[in-house]
Amino acid sequence: MKINSLIFATSNKDKLKEAREILKVPLEGTSLEIEEVQSLDPVKVATLKAKEYYKILRKPLFVEDGSLSFAALNGLPGTYVNDVFKAIGNAGLVKLISGKNRQAIAKVAVVYIDNNAKEHVFIGKVEGSISDKPKGKNGFGWDAVFIPKGETKTFAEMTLQEKNKYSMRKKALLCFSRWLSSV
Repeated sequence: MKINSLIFATSNKDKLKEAREILKVPLEGTSLEIEEVQSLDPVKVATLKAKEYYKILRKPLFVEDGSLSFAALNGLPGTYVNDVFKAIGNAGLVKLISGKNRQAIAKVAVVYIDNNAKEHVFIGKVEGSISDKPKGKNGFGWDAVFIPKGETKTFAEMTLQEKNKYSMRKKALLCFSRWLSSV
């Protein structure tokens, strides 16, 4: 499919920047805010968000939803990580698992709604661990505490190019990009 431009239903400038770098197509964001369903399943959250945006915008678009699941907390905070981060910050996230298993899984679900209102789901996942303290100034959100498996640096200690070697968002967006190229 020849893509001139895509709507990425987000107002998050950092996510737009990452997606533009990965997809290499013009993206437009939106300032439209919608009610977000609450669920620990990022696919469910992203799918329902995409449907809601599509109802309003009536154009093909994609959304993404991420989660950060701590082994020590049986998968929490999961999709609630952004709310937890806003409430307690990266230092609070680290403190939640102080003295416990530090393994974590970061996951992103990208959902594209086409001209026929059909959903297409793409998943990116990366295993890793939570650092013992926030480190680094790059990135956004909880990047300062997540260390991808096989690395010693947090996402926030990496350049965007380094982060994208591991990024769950990149994995999901590359699956989406390959699919777009095939249709």
